[in-house]
Amino acid sequence: MDTLCSLSGLDPLWDWNQTWYTHNPELSNCFQNTVLVWAPCIYLWVLSPFYCLHLYCHGRGRLPLSSLCSAKLVRQTVFYLFKHLSTFCTFWPYSVFVANLFLFFSQNACPVQDASFLSKILFWWFSGLLFKGYRSPLQAEDLWSLREEDTSEKIISDLEEEWTAERTKLQHTSIALGSRLPEQAQFLRKIQKEQSSGFCLLRTLARSFGPYFLTGTLCLMVHDAFMFSVPQVLSLLLGFMKDEDAPLWKGYFYASLMFLLSCLQSIFNHQYTYTCFTVGMRVKTAVMGLVYRKSLVVNSAARRTCTVGEIVNLVSADTQKLMDFVVYFNAVWLAPIEITLCLFFLWQHLGPSALAGIAIVIFIFPLNGFIARKRSKLQEIQMKYMDGRVKLMNEILNGIKILKFYAWEKAFLEQVLGYREKELKTLKKSQILYSVSIASFNSSSFLIAFAMFGVYVLIDDKNVLDAQKIFVSMALINILKTPLSQLPFAMSTTMQALVSLKRLGKFLCQDELKPDNVTRESFKSGERSLVDKHYCNGTFSWSKDGPPCLKRYHYPEIPCGSLVAVVGHVGSGKSSLLSAMLGETEKRSGAVSVKGSSAYVPQQAWIQNASLQDNILFGREKKESWYQRVLEACALLPDLDNLPAGDTTEIGEKGLNLSGGQKQRVSLARAVYRKADVYLLDDPLSAVDAHVGQHIFNKVIGPRGILRDKTRVLVTHGMSFLPQADLILVLVDGEISERGSYQELLNRNGAFADFIHTFASSERKDCFSEASQRGNITVVCVFRHLYYGDTNSITFEPLPDSDENHIQEDLGKLTKVDKARIGRVKLEMYIEYFHTIGLPLIVSIVFLYAFQQAASLSYNYWLSLWADQPVINGTQLNTDLKLGVYGALGFAQGIAIFGTTVAISLGCIIASHHLHLELLNNVLHSPMSFFESTPSGNLLNRFAKEIDAIDNMIPDGLKMMLGYFFKLMEVCIIVLMATPFAAVIILPMAFLYGFIQSFYVATSCQLRRLESVSRSPIYTHLNETVQGASVIRAFNEQSRFIMGVNHKVDHNQTAYFPRFVATRWLGVNLEFLGNGIVLAASILSVMSKGTLSPGMVGLAVSHSLQVTGFLSWIVRSWTDVENNIVSVERVKEYADTPKEAAWSIEGSSLPPSWPQKGTIEFHDYGLQYRKGLELALKGISVHIKEREKIGIVGRTGAGKSSLALGIFRILEAAKGQIYIDGINIAEIGLHDLRSRITIIPQDPVLFSGSLRMNLDPFDAYTDEEVWNALELAHLKNFVSELPDKLNHECSEGGENLSLGQRQLVCLARALLRKTKILVLDEATAALDLETDTLIQSTIRSQFEDCAVLTIAHRLNTIMDYTKVIVMDKGHIVEMDSPSNLIAKRGQFYYMCREAGLL
Repeated sequence: MDTLCSLSGLDPLWDWNQTWYTHNPELSNCFQNTVLVWAPCIYLWVLSPFYCLHLYCHGRGRLPLSSLCSAKLVRQTVFYLFKHLSTFCTFWPYSVFVANLFLFFSQNACPVQDASFLSKILFWWFSGLLFKGYRSPLQAEDLWSLREEDTSEKIISDLEEEWTAERTKLQHTSIALGSRLPEQAQFLRKIQKEQSSGFCLLRTLARSFGPYFLTGTLCLMVHDAFMFSVPQVLSLLLGFMKDEDAPLWKGYFYASLMFLLSCLQSIFNHQYTYTCFTVGMRVKTAVMGLVYRKSLVVNSAARRTCTVGEIVNLVSADTQKLMDFVVYFNAVWLAPIEITLCLFFLWQHLGPSALAGIAIVIFIFPLNGFIARKRSKLQEIQMKYMDGRVKLMNEILNGIKILKFYAWEKAFLEQVLGYREKELKTLKKSQILYSVSIASFNSSSFLIAFAMFGVYVLIDDKNVLDAQKIFVSMALINILKTPLSQLPFAMSTTMQALVSLKRLGKFLCQDELKPDNVTRESFKSGERSLVDKHYCNGTFSWSKDGPPCLKRYHYPEIPCGSLVAVVGHVGSGKSSLLSAMLGETEKRSGAVSVKGSSAYVPQQAWIQNASLQDNILFGREKKESWYQRVLEACALLPDLDNLPAGDTTEIGEKGLNLSGGQKQRVSLARAVYRKADVYLLDDPLSAVDAHVGQHIFNKVIGPRGILRDKTRVLVTHGMSFLPQADLILVLVDGEISERGSYQELLNRNGAFADFIHTFASSERKDCFSEASQRGNITVVCVFRHLYYGDTNSITFEPLPDSDENHIQEDLGKLTKVDKARIGRVKLEMYIEYFHTIGLPLIVSIVFLYAFQQAASLSYNYWLSLWADQPVINGTQLNTDLKLGVYGALGFAQGIAIFGTTVAISLGCIIASHHLHLELLNNVLHSPMSFFESTPSGNLLNRFAKEIDAIDNMIPDGLKMMLGYFFKLMEVCIIVLMATPFAAVIILPMAFLYGFIQSFYVATSCQLRRLESVSRSPIYTHLNETVQGASVIRAFNEQSRFIMGVNHKVDHNQTAYFPRFVATRWLGVNLEFLGNGIVLAASILSVMSKGTLSPGMVGLAVSHSLQVTGFLSWIVRSWTDVENNIVSVERVKEYADTPKEAAWSIEGSSLPPSWPQKGTIEFHDYGLQYRKGLELALKGISVHIKEREKIGIVGRTGAGKSSLALGIFRILEAAKGQIYIDGINIAEIGLHDLRSRITIIPQDPVLFSGSLRMNLDPFDAYTDEEVWNALELAHLKNFVSELPDKLNHECSEGGENLSLGQRQLVCLARALLRKTKILVLDEATAALDLETDTLIQSTIRSQFEDCAVLTIAHRLNTIMDYTKVIVMDKGHIVEMDSPSNLIAKRGQFYYMCREAGLL
C-alpha cells in the first residue's frame, strides 16, 4: 500500500510521527484518499448479498410498508394536495379527518416494528407511551397490541407438537424399562422420570426460543469486549497524567474514547437484556399454555394429586422462576470466563501476586456453591409449604360458607398460619445464607485487592504501588465484582429454575385421559342405538392401581331415543357409570362406544362466573325460539322475571348467588340447549322441589319431554320416575344386580321389588301425573342476590331519574372486577410498611449502611494517598502500616454488609408476616357478600403472587436500592474531592436524572398495576376450568376455553411487555447520563493536569466509571420497590371492606352450656340481602319450643333458607330480634352462637386432609366418639374398609367420595356436635330413599331432646314433625301440625297433593 501511495506521489499510508507523536495530529493524504474513500464502498459491497438474502427471506424481495407507514404516506399526500391546491382549501378539516382515520386503524400497533435502527437500539420508540403515562395514568386501552410472534396462539402452536413428541418419547422409555425392573428399582425410576421430565421441558423450550436467545448472547459477548477495553484506556489516561511532556490532545482523546466505549457497552448490554426479557415473556406464555391444556386432559387419579392451589402456583411462582432463569442463565457460564479475563489482566499489572486474588476467588466459589445448594433445598421446602398454604386457602375460599356455619375459621386460620410459619422459618434460613453470600461477594473486591496488594508489596520491597497499578487494578476488580455478584444469584436462580422445571415437568407428564376409554363415532340417522356397551367382564377404575369402581359389567346396547334409569344406594357406582361413558375412568377391560354428540349434567352443578344466558348458551349461537323453549321446559322463566337484569344478570363464582335448585336447572338448561344425541343426567332432580322436579321430568326428560327423541341415561333416587323408564339398571357395589323395565323388575320379586313396595307410599306416580295434567303447577323462583339462600321476590326501591341509566348498566353485575389504582403509590403505604418493620430496626439498617460506605470511602481514599507517596530508593515507606489500615477498614465494611443484609431480611420477613396475617384476618372476617362479589382468583392472587412479591422482591429491591444509593453518594464525594468544579456538571445532571426518573416511575408503576390486575382473571379462569373440566370435555368445548385463556394471557402480556421495555429505556438514558459524568471527570482531570496528583485522578475516574451502573440500578431498584409496594397496596385493599361482627365478645356472660333448652323466638324479624332490596323475610314472629321438630316448606324463593341464615347471623337482621333460650343472638359473638348450634347444609363440602380432620378439626372428641358418630351416620362399614380408616386422605373438595357419602359425613359432624338446635337445609336431597329413611330415623332418635328445623324438599320426611311452617314471599302463611294443616286445606294441603302424599 505504501508503494501504491508513493507511485501516486502521496505520503505513506500511515506515519506515526504525523498521526500520534505530535502536538498537531493529522492523517496522511494517502490514508484520506484511499481508506476513508473506499471503506464505505467495501462495507456496502460486503453486506449487500446478506441484505438481499434478508429481503428475499423476510420481505419477499421488496421493502414492506406497514399500516402505520402507509397511513403516514397517505396523510402527507393529502396534506400536500389540500395545502397547495387553493381549490380545495375549504376542505382542509376533511383532510385531517381522512388522515386521522387511517391512523385510527393502526394506532394500537407496537411501534417497535416500524422504528428506525437508532430508535431500536436506544429504545426511543417507547417514549410516546412514557409521555402519555406521565401526562395521565395509563389505562388498558392505551397499551399496544402484542406482536404476532409474542401471542399465545403463535407460541403454543409451535411448542405443543415438540413437547408432545418429547413426552411420548419419555413415557415409552419409562414403560419399556418399568416392566422389567423390580419394585424398588421402579420407584427409583419414577423419581428419575420426574427429574428427566424437567430436562425434557427445558430441551423443548430451548429448541423453540434458543435461536433468538443466542442473538442476545452475542450482544452480551460484544458488551464484555467493550467492558474490558475501558480499564486499558484508563491505564493510558493515568500514564498520560504521569507523563509531563505528553500533548494535551491525547488526554482529551483518551477521555472521549472512554466515553464512547462506555456508551457502546450500555447499548449492547440493554439489547441483551431486552432479548432475555422477551424470551422470558414467551417462556411464561408457553408454560402457562401447556399447564392449562394439561389441566383439561389430566385423568382423575393425577387430578387428585394436583390441587387447584398447586396448579395456580405452577403458573405464578414457577413461571416467574423460569423467567429469572432466562435472564441470568448466561452468567452461569460467562461469569467464570469474565473472572478469568480479569485475573489475566491483573497478572499483567501485578505479576504472580494476582495468584493471591485467584486464591480468594477459589475460596469464594465453593463457599457460595455450598450456599446455593443449601438455598436450593430450602427453596424446595419453602415452595412445598407455599403450595400447601395456597392449596388450603383455595379450599377455604371454596368452602367459606361451611366454615362460617360451623365457626371453623379459627381452626383453618391456625392451619394456614402453621404453613406460613414454616414457610417464613425456611425463608429466614435462606435469607441468612444469602446474606453470607452477599457479604462475601460485596467484600470480594476488597478481599482480592487486599490479598494481591499485600502479596505484591510484601514479597519484594522494590514492588511499588503507584496510581496506575492501583486504580487500573481496582477498575478490573470492579469489573470482577459484576460476575462475582451475579454468579451466586445466577446459580441460585438456576437451582430454583431446576426445581420449578422438575415441578412443571412432573405435572406435564402426569397421566392423561386415554382416548380409547370410550369410542366416539358419528351418528347416522336410522341407527338403532347411540350407546353401545360391550362389557364382557368390563372393569373400570378411577386409577391404574386403585380398586375397580365398576366390575363384571355385561349388558346390551342402549337403544336410540330410550330413557335408561340408573338406581342404587349411596356409593354403589351410579356416577362412576356415567363417568365411564364419558371416558373419565380408567378402562381395564371391556369397551364403550358412544355415537353422536353428548351432553352431561353433573350431580353438583358447575356454573361459570358469567351471565345466566352465557351459562346456558355455553359458546353456542343464540336461537331465540329454542332458547325460550328451553327456559320454559327447565322452569327458569319465573326466575328471569325476578333477576335484576333478566338473563344477562351475572352469576357469581360456582353460582354463589343461586340456590341449589336454580344451579341445577341452569346446568340442565345448558345441556338441553346443546341439542346433543346422548344425554347423561347425574341425578339432576335431587336439588329441586318435588313439583318442580315433576315439571322438569314431564317437560324435558320424560316420554313427552323435549328430549323424548334423544337417548337419556338418568341417575335418580326418585321412585316416581321409574315406571316411565324404558330400562332400569340397579347397581350394588359397582355391579349390576338387576336390569329390565319397571314392570319386569317388579314381577321378579327381587331386591328392587322389595325396595319399591317399601317406599312406594312416599312417592306415587299417579298423583304426580294428576297434578301435571291439572296444569296448575306454579313455580315461584327468585334471584338470590348476594347469597345462596332462598329469598323473596326482589324489587328495587325507586331511584331518581338521573341515576336510572347508570343503575341499569350495573344492575346485573355481581362480581367486582379487579381494578388497577392510578397514580404513584402514596407515601402512607411506605410509612405503613416500614412501621411494621419497626423504627429501631430501620435506624440500625441506615446506620449500618452509612458505616459500610464510610469504611469504603476511607479505604479508597487511603489507597489514593498510598499511590501518591513518593518512592525513595525504589521503595515506599511504612507499607505494613498502610496495608494494616487498609485491611482493618475493609473487614469492618464486610461485617457491616452482612449485618445490613440480615437486618433488612429479618425486617422484611417481620413485615411480610404482619401483612399476611392482616390479609388473612381481613378475608376470614368478611361477610358472605364479600366472597360472592369477589372472584376467588383475585383473592388467590393476593395470597400467592402478591405475598410472594412481599416475601422476596421487596427485600431484594430494598437491599439493592439502599446499597447503590450510598455507593453513589460515595462516588459523588470522591469526584467532588478531586475536581470541585465537577459540581457544575453533577448538579444539572442530578436535575436531569430526577426528570427522567419521574417520567419512568409514573408509567412503570401504572404498568405494574395493570399487569397485576390482568393476572387475576387468569387464575380465576384456571380455577374455574379445573373444577369444571369433566363438563368442558363432555361438551367438547376445550378449544373455546383454550382460546379464552389465550386471550387472558395475551392481555396480561400487553402490560408486561411495556414494563420491561420501560426499564430498558431508563437504563439506556441513565447510563448515557452516567457516561456523561465519566466524560466530565476525565476532561476536568485532563484540564487540571498540573494541579491534580495521579492518585486522586485515578480514584475519581475509576469511581466515576461505576456511576453508569449505579444510576441505572438505583432507579431500577427504586422502581422495583415501588412496583412491589403495589403488592402491599393490593394486600391492604381488604382492610377497609365491610366486616362481620366480632367472633367472640370479651367478658361475655354467656353460660358455657347455652343453649340448654333450644327454644327459638322470632320477634317481628326482618331480613334483607342488601340495602335497596325488599325484605326477604317480613315480620316473622314465631316461638319454637324445646324439643319441637319444625318442618319449613314453601315454593322456591319463599324464604325458607333465609330463616337459617338469620339464625346463624350469616345475614344480620334488618329489623326485629331472634332469641335463643331468652338471649338476643345479636348481642353475642358469632362463634359463640355458631359453635352452639348445628346445621347440615345442602351442599356438602369436605377439605383436603384426613377424614378425622373433616369431622373434628379442633380434635375435641375421642376416636370412640368419632366412630360412634360414623356408625349412626351409616358410614362405619365404609370407613372401616378403608386402608387408613379415620386417617383416610380426602382429596380437594372430597372428590374421592360420592356426593351422598359427603352428605353423610356432614351428618356425622352434626352427630358429633350434638347441640340443642339442629337445622337441616335440604340435607338429604342427594341420598336415595332408603338411606334417607335411615338418616331420618337417626335424626329422630339422636336429636330427640333437641329442637330440629328441617327445610324440606321431600314432604314425606316432615309428616311426623311437631309443626310445619309454610312460607310464601317472606311471610309465614301457615303454621300448625301437619294433620291440622291438611285439615285446613290451605297451601300445605295442595303441596302434599302435588307430592302424591294424599
